[in-house]
Amino acid sequence: MSLAPLPLDPAEIDVAITHLEMLAPPKTAPLVCPSLPQPLTLMVARQPNLRFYRFLYGSVGDPWLWYERRQMEDAKLTAILNDPLVEVTVAYVGGVPAGYFELDGREPGEVELAYFGLMPDFIGLKLGPYFLDCAIRKAWGRGPKRVWVHTCSLDHPKALSLYQRAGFVPFAQESHRIPNPAALIAASNRRGD
Repeated sequence: MSLAPLPLDPAEIDVAITHLEMLAPPKTAPLVCPSLPQPLTLMVARQPNLRFYRFLYGSVGDPWLWYERRQMEDAKLTAILNDPLVEVTVAYVGGVPAGYFELDGREPGEVELAYFGLMPDFIGLKLGPYFLDCAIRKAWGRGPKRVWVHTCSLDHPKALSLYQRAGFVPFAQESHRIPNPAALIAASNRRGD
């Protein structure tokens, strides 16, 4: 799958953010893994090092202009990733990283699906709904009162509907005008961050 190059203009962009939540675990049976060209393996990356984490973050997020963790200081990001209440799970298809999700349980009584996504080569294989279902069930396995996620207008065009089909319900929306992160991402990729 080929994605359009990152837009370098305008200098600022508008971003609409939707916050969604689940207040009870799914009552349906777990989704069945789709037919994939190679076997799927889900593995927890225990205290992933920054280079590997940033590889995942960039590989999944660059097409959608994810930038927050690129700007985060190494020490702060390391502290988050090393926190026992934060867990990164990586999907591998035939041994190749295909995507990841990050669960953050640092807030008592809730689990945030802090990051979720697939690498571009694995979008369109029907892996997304299954992988999201795995993330949701893993989050509820921690026994929270609430599981929540946010998505924005920069994410995959089907992200919001995917979350809603999985059972998340919107509870807040907001809009922000931000500096266009495309230049930051392009510069970071040139440096190899």
